[in-house]
Amino acid sequence: ISVRVATIKDAEFITELTHQLGYETTREKTQQRLSEILNNNENCFFVAVDDTLVVGWIHGFYSIRVESESFVEIGGLVIDKNHRKKGIGKMLMEKVCIWSSLKKCDNIRVRSNTIRKESHQFYKNIDFIEIKEQKVFGKQLG
Repeated sequence: ISVRVATIKDAEFITELTHQLGYETTREKTQQRLSEILNNNENCFFVAVDDTLVVGWIHGFYSIRVESESFVEIGGLVIDKNHRKKGIGKMLMEKVCIWSSLKKCDNIRVRSNTIRKESHQFYKNIDFIEIKEQKVFGKQLG
């Protein structure tokens, strides 16, 4: 398994993995979003590759708030269901940690749906601590 920066050519694999994460999207929408992410230096996006097959991805982004120290947030992380429990998630997280250090940011956060108990345990296993629970509100404009 190797980890590298994603490219637009990875969009089909990334879309399939996004479906495993529980989000419906299309390859075209993935390409559009991925292009925006890859062209914004406040974001990083890495893929884990087994030979030529993308088996996981992680998205991180730099976030700054007036009320707290800056941090890098994990926007998403997914490993193919047939490749889990092999250390791939940890490898991807380590790449984001390195990227975060290059941004001179030593604080990383992740939000995880309350139903994702297996994910919660993963984060605890790699030394994340639970800070708080919260509700997320949204509003569709237009």
